[in-house]
Amino acid sequence: MPTLIDLRRRIRSVQNSEQITQAMKTVSMAKFRKAQRTVQEARPFWHLFPELMNRLAYWAASGSHPLLLRRDEKRIEVIVVTSDKGLAGAYNSNLLAAAEAFVREKEKTAEVRLVLIGKKAVNFFRKHPHPIDRTFGDRTDRLGREELRDLSEFLMRQYAFQKIDAVYIVTNEFKSILAPRIMTHKVLPLEPDAGKEASAALLPDWEPGERRLAGFLLPLYVESQIHHAFHESQAAEQAARMMAMDNATQNAKELIDDLVLQLNKIRQAGITKELLEIMTAVEALRQKD
Repeated sequence: MPTLIDLRRRIRSVQNSEQITQAMKTVSMAKFRKAQRTVQEARPFWHLFPELMNRLAYWAASGSHPLLLRRDEKRIEVIVVTSDKGLAGAYNSNLLAAAEAFVREKEKTAEVRLVLIGKKAVNFFRKHPHPIDRTFGDRTDRLGREELRDLSEFLMRQYAFQKIDAVYIVTNEFKSILAPRIMTHKVLPLEPDAGKEASAALLPDWEPGERRLAGFLLPLYVESQIHHAFHESQAAEQAARMMAMDNATQNAKELIDDLVLQLNKIRQAGITKELLEIMTAVEALRQKD
């Protein structure tokens, strides 16, 4: 049975842990609100842009831009977006399991190359045999527009020079505070979509021309999809960490209550034992007199 001093030390230790988890929850809540605002403001553009580009791919001639060329997937690039830190529940483990399953499925028919964003992804795929073209494994929460634009330009060069035949992104999409949704999205090539009202007889009049229009919109599309995956991952990460720290704080409070109850029981038992000893001694003195 633990002594009173052991219980007091353990209660102080759990109280310190509770203060840390509460502080981490507060920090994650502030970061989550900022990331959520960014996602909610840009989501309509991110979600409608692929539909527009798929319509453009249907209308435009395949030779109007190198990014519109479609080839058999013999070499593909997979972008995996995780966090740098843990303490976010199953946020990273579920995503890495899904990414590994996707890579294993694709490697049956194609050569897989990787772009890793987040220290967890870098450490996880370090021992895998697949070549890694780019890594962002330190302070990914501070990745700016320039770094993401450079990554999108690298991917477009790889595709235009026929070094890869497709680009996929595996990331956590912010669905709700309770749980994110793992998203596997194809960035390149575009999927031509005729739409509900479009047909071969109803082609648009291009102004200033399909080549110039495709040359402007396609790089913007690739960059926007990488921004989409990155910011969705940031919002989902902070939401998962906020929930994990909230659960840890609640568990610490429950553990403290149990330890305090156990401490009070031991103290009460000690007091009762001392009272019995005193009463026994008093009774013994009375009988002696």
